[in-house]
Amino acid sequence: MNTPARWWHPLPDGHIQCDLCPRNCRLHEGQRGACYTRRIQGGQMVLTVYGRSSGFCLDPIEKKPLNHFYPGSSVLSFGTAGCNLACKFCQNWEISHAKAQEEELLPASPDAIADAALAWQARSVAYTYNDPVISAEYVLDTARACREAGILNVAVTAGYIRPEPAREFFTAMDAANVDLKSFSDNFYYKLCAGHLQPVLDILEYIHKETDCWLELTTLLIPGHNDDPAEIEALCAWVAEHLGPDVPLHFTAFHGAGRMQDVPGTPPATLTRAREQALAAGLHYVYTGNVHDPAGAVTACPGCGSELVARDWHRILRYRLTPAGACPQCGLKIPGRFAAHVDSHNIPPIPIRLS
Repeated sequence: MNTPARWWHPLPDGHIQCDLCPRNCRLHEGQRGACYTRRIQGGQMVLTVYGRSSGFCLDPIEKKPLNHFYPGSSVLSFGTAGCNLACKFCQNWEISHAKAQEEELLPASPDAIADAALAWQARSVAYTYNDPVISAEYVLDTARACREAGILNVAVTAGYIRPEPAREFFTAMDAANVDLKSFSDNFYYKLCAGHLQPVLDILEYIHKETDCWLELTTLLIPGHNDDPAEIEALCAWVAEHLGPDVPLHFTAFHGAGRMQDVPGTPPATLTRAREQALAAGLHYVYTGNVHDPAGAVTACPGCGSELVARDWHRILRYRLTPAGACPQCGLKIPGRFAAHVDSHNIPPIPIRLS
């Protein structure tokens, strides 16, 4: 469904500029932005995917990945189609390339999504699969419906958004996992058709100016962003600008998108990156997309006690106090925690809205 879009302005030459993300697309009548979901129609910008979804799944929150946001809880995940980056290694490229997907999207109103989350007893709704910032109008309406129903909101995003819409977008989110794809602008430009600095600026904004809980993910791709020097620089930036308590997830790449010929990430690379991050002073560093129980443990940085043990997305042991503190030394662990784990084993469940 086409609906009026926000964050745009007319240019003197008759074009319209989109002000949603740093790409600043300048468009003429009938033309779509790089994300494909924002189009000029009748001299105005419209969002073409409002109220339509590419699918729903009930997931464990650890799959997002979020390890410090109500561990063990269930989250209703959904997305639309399209993306404002063009990552050659995209693992959801069928969804992010909206040109082939838009006609296959299914109706899903904001109220219907909130009702589904309640019906499936999900603590939160995650805007994921493709980047939610490109359908911000739809996401914000859904987030309002969810909050009215007592459901929390989670964004899984690359954080490629301009400051003005970011203020409204992340104020509506209770948690976000932001994909920090690399610490190299050359990587962003050549492999993602974007730039690094806008993402760094948004990360600082989320952490310092909002109540949105923040975690980071970096997908390590052999030969592209796994150099120890780059990882060291990334960790140093996180420690200095975000602090040691923002969780960082290093995840393994498996051939995808236009990089099918690139080998998968060796587990040793993730282990090394995690060790570098811990040595840089970061307190909560995790590995993902590989079976690595040691890299999934939440440990107390004060006394070293194991607080949450995981196997893939399953929680094996949960030892935080009801106040979210270490039972051994009393250190408060940053994040959002319940008095107990909602579930120890929630398998992903594909669902359809009635």
